[in-house]
Amino acid sequence: MDDLSDVQDPPEPANLRFLRLLVTVLTGVMIAGVILIIALIVIRFRDPGPQVPEDLSLPAGVRAQAVTFGTGWVAVVTGDNRILIYDRVTGRLTQEVALDAPQAVDGIGRR
Repeated sequence: MDDLSDVQDPPEPANLRFLRLLVTVLTGVMIAGVILIIALIVIRFRDPGPQVPEDLSLPAGVRAQAVTFGTGWVAVVTGDNRILIYDRVTGRLTQEVALDAPQAVDGIGRR
């Protein structure tokens, strides 16, 4: 019987070596991309976002429907059709804007 240790493997084709290298590089890039995405998500969730001033208080009986933050100010849209503008640092009311009562709108957007 022939000795199997004398049998040598045929040389690997060049295109197969290239394909193996390409798959290895792609795997490394994908791992780096996943790590980068996870890092960006962690960094983003550490940001507390806009903060409402501690001293900001609405007038008695007023209910907030929406809050908008701007540079140096906070706007609160109230249920009684007003927009209250507060200073972002002090929480002091600086401006009040009265809105017209909204007209009823039917299901397809006509007034």
